[in-house]
Amino acid sequence: MLELRRVSKHFAGIPAVDDVSFCARPGEVTGYLGPNGSGKSTTMKMITALIERTAGHILFDGKPIDDDLIGYKRRMGYVPEEPHLYVHLSGVEYLLMVAQLRDLPPRQSSERIDGMLRLLSLYDDRHASISGYSKGMRQKILIAAALLHNPDLVLLDEPFSGLDVASALVLRSLIQQLAARGKTVLFSSHELDTVERISNRVVILHRGRLVADDSIEHLRSLMELPTLEAIFSQLAVEQDSTALARNFADLIEA
Repeated sequence: MLELRRVSKHFAGIPAVDDVSFCARPGEVTGYLGPNGSGKSTTMKMITALIERTAGHILFDGKPIDDDLIGYKRRMGYVPEEPHLYVHLSGVEYLLMVAQLRDLPPRQSSERIDGMLRLLSLYDDRHASISGYSKGMRQKILIAAALLHNPDLVLLDEPFSGLDVASALVLRSLIQQLAARGKTVLFSSHELDTVERISNRVVILHRGRLVADDSIEHLRSLMELPTLEAIFSQLAVEQDSTALARNFADLIEA
């Protein structure tokens, strides 16, 4: 289980994440939501230990991640919001490099990489330079790299970015499969329909603070709203989106 206890991050004294506590449990998909600038990616980077916390504690399987940071990272797979890749490498070269850095057995990792590339429809382009890959192809490489070592904790920050419809459907099912096999999955996405379909529970941030942490079913019942989109709009969107769209359309017709 991944647990955050009163986690905060300040930049120049300004809170980007403010006293946030929640749990993501094994065997479940936890959706992490919030408007742009709400602190989602900052939280993800603290969970991955890419940036330090200003305050609070992060635990995995009941132990503070700082006690054995290297061991913790070995059990974690992370797809970042921005695809930072070594674009001079080919797809297969990049994944082989990741396997070597993870100290995976060469034969096993080579077979796993071939299988992943075939399943992700990248096999025919495996020797092509990543610099020539589309955004969706790069995203698939990031996903393969994050899962190559069979992690216990899977962190996905906007994992559907750039994927076509067919690939997005595969990823949606894959996320559910990972959770069904006992992994802890935390993912952030702007695609509320996808979050609603595959998440067991959702955590919603607004201006760096937690405004919801519950199952979607209970939130629907509690707030008497039919969809996650309606719940999200009620809790985390300050403007009237319909009125804003109407005003915009009026403006371009004036």
